[in-house]
Amino acid sequence: MFRSLHMKLVMILLLLITSLMTVVGAFLMTSVTNFYIDSFYDQMNEAFGDAAFLSALRTEAAQEDGAQRLQALMELYSGTLGIDSRTRNYYILDADTGAFLAGSDEAGGETLEQTANILAARNGEVGSESDIAASYMDVAVPISGGSNRFIIYIRDNRATMSSLNNELLLIILQALLVGLLVSVLLSFLLAKTMIDPIEKLTEGAERIAGGDFDEVLEVDSTDEIGVLTTTFNDMANVLHETLEAVENERSKLDALFLHMTDGVVAYDRDGKLIHCNPAAVALLDRAPEQCVYAELFEPICPFQRVVGMRRGGYTEAELSVGERSVELYFAPFADEETGGVLVVLHDVTEHRKTEERRKEFVANVSHELRTPLTNVRSYTETIRDADGDIPRDTENAFLDIVISETDRMTHIVQDLLTLSRLDSGRTEMVMARFPFSDAIDAVLRSIALEAKRHGHTLVSVCPEHLPLIMGDRDRIEQVMLNILSNAVKYTPDGGHIRVSAGDAGDTVWMEVEDDGIGIPAGDRERIFERFYRVDKARSRESGGTGLGLSIATEIVQRHNGSLKLVDREGPGTTVRLELPVMQSEGREAFV
Repeated sequence: MFRSLHMKLVMILLLLITSLMTVVGAFLMTSVTNFYIDSFYDQMNEAFGDAAFLSALRTEAAQEDGAQRLQALMELYSGTLGIDSRTRNYYILDADTGAFLAGSDEAGGETLEQTANILAARNGEVGSESDIAASYMDVAVPISGGSNRFIIYIRDNRATMSSLNNELLLIILQALLVGLLVSVLLSFLLAKTMIDPIEKLTEGAERIAGGDFDEVLEVDSTDEIGVLTTTFNDMANVLHETLEAVENERSKLDALFLHMTDGVVAYDRDGKLIHCNPAAVALLDRAPEQCVYAELFEPICPFQRVVGMRRGGYTEAELSVGERSVELYFAPFADEETGGVLVVLHDVTEHRKTEERRKEFVANVSHELRTPLTNVRSYTETIRDADGDIPRDTENAFLDIVISETDRMTHIVQDLLTLSRLDSGRTEMVMARFPFSDAIDAVLRSIALEAKRHGHTLVSVCPEHLPLIMGDRDRIEQVMLNILSNAVKYTPDGGHIRVSAGDAGDTVWMEVEDDGIGIPAGDRERIFERFYRVDKARSRESGGTGLGLSIATEIVQRHNGSLKLVDREGPGTTVRLELPVMQSEGREAFV
């Protein structure tokens, strides 16, 4: 009921009138009281200040029947003193005992209490102290004559003042009643001029809260209400535009969260899940409702620690999910009262693998170069320290080893340079059309002597005519030679090597099959990695660097082809090379 503005306005007016009349009444009644008291004491001071009157009192007091004579004199001056025997009386008291001797109110005199003014008069002083809280006004004047000592005591019971105050109170209550009625009428009038426009503003605000921005409030006046209505319309327009902008930004953010590769998980201040994008679901490998902070992240980074951070602060951590390595970034958002925690997830699995491969690559390079350098240093120091004391044949053998190790280091450096150029795209490949079968024949002729030296049987099962292909012939032959060289190296002497080829529409292929030592299942996926070798000791004995297949793979990829191992039964290895017959237009020479 009292929440209504109209009722509040009525109550305010009622309180205002009531407060005003209360203050006015209190002021009038206090003023009347003070006026009456002041008038009483002024009258007493004037009467007892008359020297003739005081002299007459003392003269009468000196007689033997002083009390009766004083009473007779007081009766003569009763008009001057305002004595009416109803509200104001005089009493003649014994100054020594304070006992009543005579007066205008004998009944009251017998029960008269000893007031402060009477006690002052008994001590020889005029008692004229005023007490506004008392129910009476009094004055006590000591009178001495000869050996007689009396007190003239005037007492007013304030009946006249109380009667006047009651009349004033009645007038004030009547005025208050009229004021209250007027305030009620004024409240209805003010409600019509003030509250109706406010109610319209309220209805407009409710429509806007419901999303309706179409209706514009009518401005009926140019006063403060009219200005408020105009401002409200402007605010509604700005709010509409702002909401549209926010909705557009929200749509952008939703699209961003939905399609971004990094995961984003948001929690409110109580740890309840607010948002979880598809990337986060994939990285954490669990449904959104299972992404509970306490289960996933609390052991890594306590929730309250993140909430207590300053805005702009964050902390990092890492989480392993299966074979994935996920980097986590924890940060608070909004303020301490309504904020929460945002967790960004970044998949660093490939980065970690790349970093491990880089470290392994550096370690392998260092190892591959250290071994021949150690041999070169050892043999050259031996030749130097011998100072011609070793046989010429032994010295030549040592020098052959030094040359061999030097060649080995040269091959490693050349292979590394080749890989570097391939990685950076600085290796130029001259593309031209050439017969695929001619390239196979050329490689077979170049490897035939090495195969014969190991006692291998080299068999070629290739069609005489294969399609012309587009590519860098030298690089393609380098790949073929690497495959055949590995077959010769890793097949025990007296083995069998079979080369076959063919075409399948827009691609050509070549397979090299041997019955050598083969490749264990655990090593097949890594055989094309740099410096990776199944039998490291045998590879070094045969002069291998572990980079040949890596280089071959890079070259084949530059030709949009593939190089892979073929699953087969029995001992040995089968490597398959596939290349497209045609390359993309405009790639007759590319980097």
